[in-house]
Amino acid sequence: MQMIYGVKDRPKAGRLILFSLQQLLAILAATITVPIVVGNGMSISAALFGAGVGTVVYLLFTKFKSPVFLGSSFAFLGSMSAAFAGAATATLGYLGILIGAILAGLVYVIIAVIVKFAGVKWIDKVMPAVVIGPTVAIIGLSLAGSAVSQFTGGVVASTGAYEMNVNGILCVICGLVTLAVTIVSSVYGKKLMKMIPFVLGILAGYVMAAIFTAFSYIDGAEAMRIIDFEYYFNASNIEWYPNFSFIKLFDGDFGDANIGAYIGTIAVAYIPVAFVTFAEHLADHKNISSIIEADLLKDPGLSRTLLGDGVGSMVGAIFGGCPNTTYGESVGCVAISGNASVITIFVTALMAVVASFIGPFVAFLASIPACVMGGVCVALYGFIAVSGLKMIQKVDLGDNKNLFVVSVILIAGVGGMALQFGKVTVTAIATALILGILTNVLVRINDKKKDKNEQLVIEEVAEGDILKDVPADENINNETEGNTNEKL
Repeated sequence: MQMIYGVKDRPKAGRLILFSLQQLLAILAATITVPIVVGNGMSISAALFGAGVGTVVYLLFTKFKSPVFLGSSFAFLGSMSAAFAGAATATLGYLGILIGAILAGLVYVIIAVIVKFAGVKWIDKVMPAVVIGPTVAIIGLSLAGSAVSQFTGGVVASTGAYEMNVNGILCVICGLVTLAVTIVSSVYGKKLMKMIPFVLGILAGYVMAAIFTAFSYIDGAEAMRIIDFEYYFNASNIEWYPNFSFIKLFDGDFGDANIGAYIGTIAVAYIPVAFVTFAEHLADHKNISSIIEADLLKDPGLSRTLLGDGVGSMVGAIFGGCPNTTYGESVGCVAISGNASVITIFVTALMAVVASFIGPFVAFLASIPACVMGGVCVALYGFIAVSGLKMIQKVDLGDNKNLFVVSVILIAGVGGMALQFGKVTVTAIATALILGILTNVLVRINDKKKDKNEQLVIEEVAEGDILKDVPADENINNETEGNTNEKL
């Protein structure tokens, strides 16, 4: 895919701000949703700050060669809830989630050290295109339900379909306006307009939602309210500064329970999930590598991307409580906009840090309706899925070996085969990847034997060719020597 701005390019100041705002909007919904879901007083502004700082750490470790933003990880939702729930009569609260984030980050650091000495060739063998391609596609497809739910207002009827009451219909209209403007801007737009389709789409959808909301204040038209301005812009609900996690480290109820056992519980909740997110880390970096046509696993190297992700996640948790991870939304934004400039990611990170201290701006971002973000996410998640499918364009799907691998991954991922082991959840993406790797190993057991046989045949043929290439006069000399010996 041809990038308009390459990794090392630096857009002009005005464009840079717009591109960075677009990246921020792309990752916003997921980043602020995690603290909302976990609750326990977690701060949206602090999560935004943590994502920004974590991304800066990642960029430093990767020597500003990887255009990826880190945001709050959904994979650790259960882990964070377990840390807040505690064990027996004790709960370390924010200290618990920080310990968990550090343990998860250390998993990345250890794997990075191993990769540094073992290299990355094994990755291509364990996860070739036939495995990693459909896995990347699953990352997008697994989010399809979330995008559609947002798009339609999320009200489900008894039949299982989305119920189209007045509010639902208006949500769909807002989502369609957002999607249409995004598509038109990207396909038919010229120059700058073509590169900021998300900004234009979200603004168009927000204006439409605001118009509907304005009519909702008429008696009997309350169902037209898409944005609750009274809530988001109420001074008492606005976070005027980030409520950092490290400030609340010792607010937990330590009780009389065995703290060692509690920390063990946190370790069990966090460490296995880190291996799951490691798989997603590989898939995201394979994906962005195919988009920008540069192998990030070789330069700056997988060891550096892992260190950046792991340490960035720890730093992000210190401020926001949420472990960070690479974001598919960020990758999708790069693909659609054609802007792979790392400086854009860096400015986005700084923008997230600064914005976290501007309460009204955070309130505005939080007030963007789910249906509007859903319109954007339909395109974003779709691009992630398509980029994964593009990786298997050159794979021979007429070969049943490849067909079985792709089939298993797609069905396990789309079907949502998430597995629960106590407090540890293996996501559908990780499950699909593991099954894909195992299937690939199963169907290629005889490949090594065939390779050895082929090598023997090649060697035999080569020896035969050498004999054939012996000059004729040498053969005559050999025969003469043979006759002479016989006479003697």
